[in-house]
Amino acid sequence: MSSARPAGLPHVDAENPAVLVLPGPVRSDEVPGLCDEVRALMEGSGARVVVCDVGGLGPPGLAAVDLLARLELAARRAGGRIRLRDPDPALPALLDLVGLRFQMEGQAEEREPPLGVEEAVETGDPAV
Repeated sequence: MSSARPAGLPHVDAENPAVLVLPGPVRSDEVPGLCDEVRALMEGSGARVVVCDVGGLGPPGLAAVDLLARLELAARRAGGRIRLRDPDPALPALLDLVGLRFQMEGQAEEREPPLGVEEAVETGDPAV
């Protein structure tokens, strides 16, 4: 049995996105509840992105990597993704090391140059 999706685009509040604040250190028995919260935020708000405030997680480690991977999986299963807010400076490097890519709040998306950067071509430059 399936239910029909509402017509049109879902209402997404770009000014106030759905936010999940992750408390410092998360125990493994708390992970399923946080995954349920991500799914509930997506279903309740119609948002396709949930911002996870990871500032309170403390120093990054493999437990944080596991948590974020599970939250991303829960979001993907619900048809969306997560974006990280206020990560420890070492967290993006650790995530990259294990092969996980997350969008960080405040970063330019891939394929988009940062604001104020203009690309120019000199007339004598060889074609690449």
